[in-house]
Amino acid sequence: MTDLNQSPAALPRGFSSSGKLFLRPLALSGGASARALVAAGAALPLAGGPNAFSVLEVIVRKGPADVARQIVPIAAVRDDPRCAQALEEITRRRTLWAGFDPNLRPLIMGVVNVTPDSFFDGGKTPDTASAIAHGLQLHAEGADILDVGGESTRPGAAPVSEAEERTRAIPVVRALSAAGIPVSIDTRHANIMREAVFSGARLINDVGALAGDGSLDTAARLKAPVVLMHGTSDAGGTTDPRTMQKDPRYADIVLDVYEYLEARLARCEEFGIRRDQVAIDPGIGFAKTPAHNAALFESLAIFHGLGVPVLLGASRKSFIARFSQGEAADKRLPGSVAAAQWGAAQGAQILRVHDVAETRQALAVAQIAGDPRLLPA
Repeated sequence: MTDLNQSPAALPRGFSSSGKLFLRPLALSGGASARALVAAGAALPLAGGPNAFSVLEVIVRKGPADVARQIVPIAAVRDDPRCAQALEEITRRRTLWAGFDPNLRPLIMGVVNVTPDSFFDGGKTPDTASAIAHGLQLHAEGADILDVGGESTRPGAAPVSEAEERTRAIPVVRALSAAGIPVSIDTRHANIMREAVFSGARLINDVGALAGDGSLDTAARLKAPVVLMHGTSDAGGTTDPRTMQKDPRYADIVLDVYEYLEARLARCEEFGIRRDQVAIDPGIGFAKTPAHNAALFESLAIFHGLGVPVLLGASRKSFIARFSQGEAADKRLPGSVAAAQWGAAQGAQILRVHDVAETRQALAVAQIAGDPRLLPA
């Protein structure tokens, strides 16, 4: 192994002095290749799952814009005590989350919006019966979890009353849960979280990262697993769809999002929410420009340093049009599947999608292409 004291040039200037350390896994591999590299000592497992990495970007942040970076092989840091905790979080096998093993393959979370104004499927399932039917169809197509929401959080969306959100979402949560399907409630509001869990929802998916009034205390009392999403350029704020896209700015988008989610994780622990109950979502499309979204995609693997499952929600979003040729939401299926595939390759444990069958097929092909032994008999 490399002796860091004898090869200081292997690490960024200022690595050994004050500053916050981040490690971003690079040179990722999957399937049989990943297992072979780990067995040979040439790579380390990524979050205990089927992927591995053999290179790291070492990042030291001394101030908002004072950041040093260096790409090094894992041998340069794997035995260094300054990197031990970060490497432990990145490589450690994840525990069961919401009753699922996140180490085997990405979980597919199917979107069930009971709203008239969601950016892609608003109005497609406008009532309880159609939303339940859609949820059952997504489950039949292979969704592991159904994410039920009664309030649109697309950019510019106006809030709805709690009574309206309840009328839309709770009957759907109750029916799908009664059918034995794992359901998450997509809400920013404490009372809706409470009623949904009492109605059978297994977990809470909050675009506001439990920063809304009463949400943190409510989630702690409910003892339900949660997803914390980043959706604000205000380090101390919460998501507001009406204003989140009005000139969002960051000193460093990736590190700022990381530190926001890190702070929310710490806040959850203060309220008694165990870290193994939490997943995080970097919030693609929420308080982000296209350049911000691109940077988060590129660096998605860094978020494994938080030590919890990573959810990627990119399906049908407008960044696809900005990355491509301006396609409308109903023409973004290929980009959505590509985003899901990228997320899986970066080790994301949960993929939130509208198109379950197409995503599952793409993931199955990629998985078997990387490990032919998984081919069904």
